[in-house]
Amino acid sequence: MLGCGVCPDKYTFPPVIKACGGLNNVRLGKMVHDTMLLMGFSVDEFVGSSLIKLYAENGCIEDARCLFGKMPHKDCVLWNVMLNGFVKCGESNSAIQVFEEMRNCETKPNSTTFASVLSVCASEAMLQFGTQLHGLVNDAETSVVTWNGMIAGHVQNGFMNEASHLFSEMIAAGVKPDSITLASFLPSIIESASLRQGKEIHGYMVRHDVTLDLFLKSALIDLYFKCRDVEMACKIFNQNTVIDIVVCTAMISGYVLNGLNNDALDIFRWLLQEKMCPNAVTLASILPACAGLATLKLGKELHAYVLKGGLDGKCHVGSAVVDMYAKCGKLDLAHQVFSRMSEKDVICWNAIITSCSQNGKPQEAIHLFRQMGMQGMNYDCVGISAALSACANLPALCYGKRFMVS
Repeated sequence: MLGCGVCPDKYTFPPVIKACGGLNNVRLGKMVHDTMLLMGFSVDEFVGSSLIKLYAENGCIEDARCLFGKMPHKDCVLWNVMLNGFVKCGESNSAIQVFEEMRNCETKPNSTTFASVLSVCASEAMLQFGTQLHGLVNDAETSVVTWNGMIAGHVQNGFMNEASHLFSEMIAAGVKPDSITLASFLPSIIESASLRQGKEIHGYMVRHDVTLDLFLKSALIDLYFKCRDVEMACKIFNQNTVIDIVVCTAMISGYVLNGLNNDALDIFRWLLQEKMCPNAVTLASILPACAGLATLKLGKELHAYVLKGGLDGKCHVGSAVVDMYAKCGKLDLAHQVFSRMSEKDVICWNAIITSCSQNGKPQEAIHLFRQMGMQGMNYDCVGISAALSACANLPALCYGKRFMVS
């Protein structure tokens, strides 16, 4: 457009900025922003919220803060975007400050606002402020959207019992849960693997004709698999509703969890035939099936798919590849994948330490365990257990004691 000499107007910039956000292209977004200002166009709420979201989600929180401060008019969406940006960047105090500023102006917080601030209260253990916030939510509105935001916020931050209480309060208040409510709430049941409660929720859905959308379908499948009711999970999958990659991934991970690796591979092959594109979660879910069956050929094919899709840098995918090669007896390939990973979380370290410990390399396992600590990683029971197993395979009987003390 610019190359053809056509001058953009105020209607040109909003979709371009939105496209920059969709691509997470901060550099291009800043160029478009500067072009707008040079041409004398003002930044309205729509463009402002898109730019602030782009900046905040890509590590440019100061740019987001600066633009937000210059916005003459701030609606609820704009406040929420800035607040959520601070939350994602870990600036809890700034998020709370934005919330207080929002309350002092005429803009009324909505369910999204409360859910974001509630997540800060959970992560920072701000019990007193969280209790006050709960009171504000009850005073603000009692719509299903508000309840959904509260329930989802609690579940996402690990407060499963509180989420269960909120769900009961919602029913008691006469507010009818929708598919979003149930999809948000089901993970709290999965945590306790309560099949009875899961069936009660499923029965409620059937009696009240709740639409079984993709998110709710995958949540139900996940619930039944984790409660070891494979037959019911399969029935949900085979119901005459839409199936997408999220639902297929739930089936794959569920089959693997229950030791049905061949069934997991069948689903994976089927989704490829249906022209569905596996994502990082799908690949991280199917790789353990290859490890369980020690099918190195298929594992290598999946690794090639991971590399082709540029997903090898993701920790959960990389650790699954490491584990697959180790369980297929290819410790050298497992080490190669591990060494090439740009980012390593505790799961990645555990995978390589366990692979060394289980494949007759105890000294390497202990060396890696110590390296993990030097990198500032926190040990968990999996890594410690693998290291202790390695100690048991060393000739010096007291090595384990000395190792753990050091």
